[in-house]
Amino acid sequence: MSQPTRSGLPAVALTALGVVFADIGTSPLYAFREAFRPGVGLPLAPANVYAVLSMIFWSVMLIVSLKYMTIMLRFDNRGEGGVLALLSWCMHRLRARPRMLWFATMLGILAVSLFYGDAVLTPAISVLAAVEGIAVASPDLAPLVLPVSVAVVVVVFVIQPGGADAIGTLFGPLMLLWFGTLAVTGVLSIIETPTVLAALDPRYALRFMFEHPELAFVAAGAVFLCVTGVEVLYADMGPFGPGPIRLAWFALVLPALTLNYFGQGALVLRNPGAIHNPFFLLVPLEFVYALTALALVAAVIASRAVISGAFVATQQASRMNFLPRLRVVHASRHRHSRIYIPVISWVMLGLVVFLMLEFGDSGALAAAYGIAVAGDLLLASVLMLLTLPQVKGLRALRWLWWPFLIFALAEAAFLAANATKIPGGGWFPILVAVVAFTVLTTWRRGVRIVQARKQAGPRNAIDGLSMDLSGFARVPGMAIFFSSSSARCPTAFLHNLKHNGVVHETTLFLTAQFDEVPVVPDAERVQVMRGANGIVRLIVHLGYREDSDIQGILRLAARKGVVVRLDETSFFTSKPVVVSVSPRGPFGWRRSLFGWMVRNGTSVKDYFRLPAGRVIEIGTQVEI
Repeated sequence: MSQPTRSGLPAVALTALGVVFADIGTSPLYAFREAFRPGVGLPLAPANVYAVLSMIFWSVMLIVSLKYMTIMLRFDNRGEGGVLALLSWCMHRLRARPRMLWFATMLGILAVSLFYGDAVLTPAISVLAAVEGIAVASPDLAPLVLPVSVAVVVVVFVIQPGGADAIGTLFGPLMLLWFGTLAVTGVLSIIETPTVLAALDPRYALRFMFEHPELAFVAAGAVFLCVTGVEVLYADMGPFGPGPIRLAWFALVLPALTLNYFGQGALVLRNPGAIHNPFFLLVPLEFVYALTALALVAAVIASRAVISGAFVATQQASRMNFLPRLRVVHASRHRHSRIYIPVISWVMLGLVVFLMLEFGDSGALAAAYGIAVAGDLLLASVLMLLTLPQVKGLRALRWLWWPFLIFALAEAAFLAANATKIPGGGWFPILVAVVAFTVLTTWRRGVRIVQARKQAGPRNAIDGLSMDLSGFARVPGMAIFFSSSSARCPTAFLHNLKHNGVVHETTLFLTAQFDEVPVVPDAERVQVMRGANGIVRLIVHLGYREDSDIQGILRLAARKGVVVRLDETSFFTSKPVVVSVSPRGPFGWRRSLFGWMVRNGTSVKDYFRLPAGRVIEIGTQVEI
């Protein structure tokens, strides 16, 4: 990935503000107050305020600044970040250890499953927390908070397919205004109570944890909310690179968040009654409506960022064979990473609306928030602990094992603290993660079984490039047969021979292979193999974040002498039908789930955007 020049670094950093930091940037709306929430939080006392602020600051420094900004941004897969990119990096280094590779793969699938739970919660809690500002300005408007929030979320999801280019350019400047507001409101409050800055001393947090471990454990569940969004930060690094992200974090985002949290703490020290919503009470009542509007804009941007992250994770999972083919719509003409997956969008919308109606306010939702993120961060650290000892040739890299052990211990403590939230709503993201994990592992297992049985079948062992086709009539025209194997004959071609007894004058076998990298260079994308019988095999290599448009593929094939005219070519594809050939057993429901996914996956025609009227679909049985 090309890195921005020094002159372009601030501009890219500004753009990153609207994508990378939107989620973590809305945490001040609810994180600090949740530590003192009546009934579940700490008693409101000055000593506890200092302790919580110290815990917030040093948690952000340890997990965000040190782990992610300093270390994790170095562990990319050809410039791309995220759990699945990290899993690809680990898988390359664990191939010689099959059992460890399997274990790491399961951890990676579980981590991305937890990410889905977080992706559902973020729009609900951020939008609700923002709209609750109107109840601070005018308590009579409190009944409108929930319906307005639901309406905003519906609009956010509905506009996902389009408008990315038109409004996306505003996200950076709007988030710059947001972080500037966080800093200014925090500074004005700190000026009135400058003693609050003493909480920067880590001894306040350490003393609190040693002297009051049970209270510190309770506080940790709320304090962790200040780092939610860091997993989105890592996942969205691809379009920007680590340089602009680090610049934006250390120059603006970190100072703004710190000032705002400490400003809220200073306010509560002066006026304990402000704890019910210290963020909005940082400003005079006449400015609360304006702050609410700005907070709502930030919440919408954060929601779009995490929803887009879920789309990208889904596309990556599909390309890495954890999910079937899915219909992907490119929502931006300029940013390839801006995609839209309709089925994921509608499922997420339904879950988000359910959450908002079920829990009603951001405080109740905070009881469900955090456990998925804590699990996600811990699993990423465990993946690194498994992989780093296997890295050869880079001795300095192995020393990172010790920092990751510290990160894992801290994240395990946060996970344990958040586990207390399970009865109060933490069960929901866990349920989402369990369902996602079941779907991902079922598809991967089913595909492995199908591939093994195909390879064992005598008919599929035929290499189409060496077949004797002298006994078959040649008919004019060109035909492209799609094949899942780069070494065997496509099933559709064998069916065509069996039923029609003819071979097209120009016959191509096309196999698309999705490599475990985000982007494949054009020079390495297309391989051409020619058989003595006149058949040509095209092997197309695609990264898990690349387009599968047939026109782009064939343009590259033409450079290697394979010229295809779309309007004169017939495309033969297979329509799979799952047939059960094994005893059902206690886990037979997984076979039914796999069959349902096979039937409802996007067809080859739609996936590769084949021209209408030029596709011939042949049914084939998939035995499992």
